[in-house]
Amino acid sequence: MKEDTNKSEFLFGKENYKILIIGLVVIALGFILMSGGANENPNVFNEEVFSFRRIRLAPTVVLIGFGITIYSILKKSKSEN
Repeated sequence: MKEDTNKSEFLFGKENYKILIIGLVVIALGFILMSGGANENPNVFNEEVFSFRRIRLAPTVVLIGFGITIYSILKKSKSEN
């Protein structure tokens, strides 16, 4: 009898997917940090738009998240020997 050699395999290893999910969560956290600062009256300028959290911290967190996801894609799985 012929064995079924068409075993479905995932593209990445289990660890790669865990790192990818962590990267996506970090990206989402960065966008959450970037949100807010809405003003009820459009005729009044709100200085909160230029806060440290929205200008420096949130984009840095998003870039770190992108770096983590790229790392998870490029990392070799242990199953690939």
